Amino acid sequence: MDDIFVARVMSADVVTVGPDTTVEAAAQRMLEEDIGSLVVVDENEELVGILTNTDFVRIVAERQPKDESTVSEFMDETIRTVSAQDLVTDVAARLIEYGVHHLPVVDDDGHVVGIVTTTDLTSYVSTLDE
Repeated sequence: MDDIFVARVMSADVVTVGPDTTVEAAAQRMLEEDIGSLVVVDENEELVGILTNTDFVRIVAERQPKDESTVSEFMDETIRTVSAQDLVTDVAARLIEYGVHHLPVVDDDGHVVGIVTTTDLTSYVSTLDE
């Protein structure tokens, strides 16, 4: 497993929203897509944040469910990313170190090309015995 790259386990179909998307629309999109995170990009498709299902616990606790709050109010702007050429073992260590479950995968220009999650890594590890 030491020589396996993120590109092999990441999800390339990344669902993105803009920072002005309402949290209600973001939640609906996550339900429709059956995903646990949304990558937030600006009008140039550059990464500006991430919103995860964990963030919705805070949103529900702090706000009325039908208010007009936007994603930018709740997204994590501490942008931690990985590249498709990073080793899976390094990414697993970063997920633990950062205490997160989702890391956007970016190319050399900083554009999002995928996302790697703890679920992706768990699925990959479960296939190692096969």
